[in-house]
Amino acid sequence: MLVFLVHVRDPQFYAHPAKTRAQNGNIRVMGFPPIGIMSLSSVLKEAGHDCVMFDQANPDTPNDVIVDAIKKQKPALVGLSFLSTTSYPYAKILARQIRAADSTVKLAFGGVFASLNAGLVKLQCQEVDFVCRGDGEQLLLDLLDHLEDPGTVAGVTWMKDGQVINNPGRPMERHLDQWPFPDRESLKLDFVESMPLDVPAVLSMERFTTMQTSRGCPWPCVFCDIPVFNEGKWRARSAQHVVNELKYLEDHGYGSVYFVDDHFLLQPKRIEAICNGVSDAGLKIQWGIEGRVDSVAQHLFPAMARAHCRTVMFGIESGSQRVLDRLKKEQTLAEVTTAVKNAKKAGIEIVHGFFTVGNPDETVRDMQATFDFASKLPLDTFGFNRLCVYRGTPLWQEYVKRGLVSDATDWYKYFKCSEIDPTCLPGEVINDVRQQGLKKLFLYKLTHYPLQTYRLLRRFLRFMPVRDVAYLIAKPFMGKKTGATKAEVLSRAVEHAETKDAAAQFTQLSDDMLHDVLEASRVERLRIQQEAEDRRELPMFQTR
Repeated sequence: MLVFLVHVRDPQFYAHPAKTRAQNGNIRVMGFPPIGIMSLSSVLKEAGHDCVMFDQANPDTPNDVIVDAIKKQKPALVGLSFLSTTSYPYAKILARQIRAADSTVKLAFGGVFASLNAGLVKLQCQEVDFVCRGDGEQLLLDLLDHLEDPGTVAGVTWMKDGQVINNPGRPMERHLDQWPFPDRESLKLDFVESMPLDVPAVLSMERFTTMQTSRGCPWPCVFCDIPVFNEGKWRARSAQHVVNELKYLEDHGYGSVYFVDDHFLLQPKRIEAICNGVSDAGLKIQWGIEGRVDSVAQHLFPAMARAHCRTVMFGIESGSQRVLDRLKKEQTLAEVTTAVKNAKKAGIEIVHGFFTVGNPDETVRDMQATFDFASKLPLDTFGFNRLCVYRGTPLWQEYVKRGLVSDATDWYKYFKCSEIDPTCLPGEVINDVRQQGLKKLFLYKLTHYPLQTYRLLRRFLRFMPVRDVAYLIAKPFMGKKTGATKAEVLSRAVEHAETKDAAAQFTQLSDDMLHDVLEASRVERLRIQQEAEDRRELPMFQTR
């Protein structure tokens, strides 16, 4: 059978460098490759099916192009994959456009959001035939065998005689080595390695991709839906299988890879085996990971550095132990300090800290303590994002009990906690404290960690114009503005927060308004971009 797989994105999760094409002619994207549909494509092809992939980060394949391809090629199934609440409105619009163009093609949704809200998604978006829950590899193969009668396909939510049917869940597959490597070559995009888009800085122009070496995280952080999606389990590929894929990537010209594991630092023996395998194979490919600060594998940081691990990202969240306990992080400030220092001492080039602000029960003093704490840590980069609540998380369940959200009417909406929780600081206060905190943090880094700061800026200056690097440094000191210039509207560094807010606001719209608003937004964005191109003033970061 012929299957189309589409990765649906909202604009906050990718950007385009001003020079949008690589030497091979591929569009270049700042962001993570769609490893989900790439993995499914390789599984389908190994089983004898044909697969065509689309990534909505590609400006050459907007909705109209995808719909036209479906009308011409008549796939048996079109799968729309998306991760987040804010991607859901875009997925609904595309599904309805596909259904209007072809009344017979089978449509499926997949991804974390769809899995956790399957029945509600099926009721709200009835154009979709199937909502696929959990791991997709074997599920998709089974579904293709039963497109007309999916009653026996575990993990599928569908509708029969006007009633939503949730087939029994699919057991978690623990033998992950059985699946082939993701099909990266069939999608004609080249991905640029950059920091998270809140820190829009290019790390490398080498060929970049992502890998998943494990799935899940068993820790109970109240804001995270990963333990819910993975049923509190952690599953891993074997060390040799991971090393084999790294060798495959290096042989195919990739220079860097990021592991999208929820918690890579969980099993020391496996980590040690991966590092030894990389060294034994003489691999030079650089890699990065995310992990918890309380990992018992920190003695392996030197081995990871020798095996070319360049980036370690920690979920630190707060510099207040009281807030960490409220979030059920089950970590201490001392553990944070130890982990960051151990990583830097071991020679990890870039250590990043994820922080949240606007947490429940957080005070101004707590926020100030967070920035003071971050200043004194030998972090290279950092991000401070407003905490959000998603359906399915323990925090969402708490908010339902407190009457702050409704499972019946709010399940598909995106909320910053500070917008709905009276125990959070007001948004204006959060932004003011954050701006002041960033000023102090930057000054502390420049004066107390000058060599570390110099090395990081030198890396950024290899790939970015001086003015963009200067802007990243100066932004916290600029104070409030009346508005962005037309050129700045196209700058990812300036526009990220506004784009994120816009994507969030789409989740609040009724379905009958959604299409008109998205279309008006698209037309306005194209108009602004054309004006900038006419003036030949395109900055480094261009959004689509």
